[in-house]
Amino acid sequence: MTVPRFGNLRDGPAPQAPGAETFTELLHAGGARVERIASRAVRDGAWYEQPWPEFVLLVAGAGRLAFADGTEQALGPGDWAHLPAGCRHRVAWTDPGAETIWLAVHLP
Repeated sequence: MTVPRFGNLRDGPAPQAPGAETFTELLHAGGARVERIASRAVRDGAWYEQPWPEFVLLVAGAGRLAFADGTEQALGPGDWAHLPAGCRHRVAWTDPGAETIWLAVHLP
C-alpha cells in the first residue's frame, strides 16, 4: 500500500551561517526533483547553469535572482520563475533579517 506524505515548507533545516543555504530534497520521481531551499543573507551566490529547466517559487522572505546578461529580478512571497535549461543564474541577494524559503522543481 502506498502511503501519502505530508509536510510544511517552513519546516526544515535553517542555514547555519549568514550567506549560507540549505537544500532538502522533498521528492524525486519521474525524472523530476523537488527541493526546499532555505537562504539567509546571501549576497552574490554561486552561478548555476543547469542542463535542465527549473521552476522556482519564493515561499517566504525576499530575494533577487541575477542573470548572465547583468539583469536582476526581485522576488517576494508567491513570485515564481521558470529558468530554461542553460539559463545562467544565481541568487544575488536574500533578506538578511529573515530566512528566505524557496521551492525548486528540477524538470526532466
